[in-house]
Amino acid sequence: MKFLYTLLFIIAFISGHAQQQTENIIIITTDGFRWQEVFKGMDSAIANDKRFNEGDSAYIFDKYWGDNDEARRKKLMPFFWSTLVEKGQLFGNRISGSKVDNANPYWFSYPGYSEIMTGYADTAINSNSYPANPHVTVLEFLNKQPRIRGRVAAFGAWNAFDRILNQERSKIPVFAGFDKTGGKTPTANEAMLNKLLKDSYKPWHEDECFDVFTHHAAMEWLKKRKPRVLYIAYGETDEWAHAGQYRSYLDAGQQVDAWIKEIWDFVQKDPQYRNKTTLFITTDHGRGDRKKEEWTSHNNEILDSHEIWFAVLGPDTPERGELKAEMQLYQKQFAQTIARLMGYTYSAAHPIAEEIHYVLKMRK
Repeated sequence: MKFLYTLLFIIAFISGHAQQQTENIIIITTDGFRWQEVFKGMDSAIANDKRFNEGDSAYIFDKYWGDNDEARRKKLMPFFWSTLVEKGQLFGNRISGSKVDNANPYWFSYPGYSEIMTGYADTAINSNSYPANPHVTVLEFLNKQPRIRGRVAAFGAWNAFDRILNQERSKIPVFAGFDKTGGKTPTANEAMLNKLLKDSYKPWHEDECFDVFTHHAAMEWLKKRKPRVLYIAYGETDEWAHAGQYRSYLDAGQQVDAWIKEIWDFVQKDPQYRNKTTLFITTDHGRGDRKKEEWTSHNNEILDSHEIWFAVLGPDTPERGELKAEMQLYQKQFAQTIARLMGYTYSAAHPIAEEIHYVLKMRK
C-alpha cells in the first residue's frame, strides 16, 4: 500500500508539471494608472474640473462617458473588458472587496517597481534617485536559468529602469528612456526608432521618453529576437497625471490598452508564442481619490496611493474574469507568481513573498 501511495504521488507530480504550458512571459506596467479608472472608467468630477480637463471636457465626455461604471470602463479599456476579462483574471476592484496594495510604505515608483521585481518591500529603497538595486530581481533570476539565459529583455520609458533592474550586474539588456535599441546590429526599424527618439520632443527632458518609442522598440525586439521573458514599462499615464492633464491621462491609458491588444494578437499568431505565453499586467502605485484634487499625486501622505491592481492572461491561468471575492493581496507577491508561471521557484538572498495561487492552474 505504501508503494501504491508513492507511485500515485509520483504520477500526480509528473502530471502536474506536464500541464505547465507557459514557456514565455511578458510583464507590462503602466505607471501610476489608478484602479478607479480601470474598474469605473472616467471620473466625471475630475473631467468637469477646469484645473484638470485641459479646457476640453466635451472631448472627454464624448469619448469616455457612459451611463454606468461598466459602460465607461469598456469605453476606456476595451481590450481589458473583452478579451482579458473573458479569458484571464483581473484583480483590484475594491468596491467588490478585491484589495491589492503596495507592501512598501512609500507609494511611489522606484520602491514600487523594486517590489514588483524582487518580491520584497525593502524600506531602504526610499527614493526615485536610489542607486542600482542591490537585490537580484526575478528577471535576473530567470536569466540565470539554462533554458532562458540570454533571452530576457526590458524596455522602459523612464531612465531609472537601468538602476531598478541593475543592468550592469544582471547583464540583462535594459533599454530605458533615451537608450538606443538594437545593440551593435540594429534592424532597419530599430535604426529608424533610434533616430526618431534622438530627434523627438522631450517634455520630461532626459528622464523619460514618449511611450510610443518604448512600445515599438519592444515590439521589434519581440518579433525579431523572440525573448522568453520581456518587460515593457509605459510611463505617460503617470506623467500626464502629475501635470494635471486628465484628458491626456485617459488617452494614454486607452493607448496602453490598445498596445496590450497588439501584443496579445501578435503572440497568439506567432508559432513560438501561441498558447504558450502569459501576460502579467500591473502598475507601480496608486493615486489620490478621496480628495479629488489629489488624483495628480501619490506618496504615503496622499490617501489611496497604495491601492493598485493587476491582471493575468495566459494558458496556465484559469478563466475567472474579474475577481470579486474578498481578498487582500500585495505587490510583493508578483515576483514569485511570475516565476511560478514560468515553472520556477524564485530564490535570492533577500526575503521573497509567496505567489498568488488564484492565477496558477497548478500549485507547484
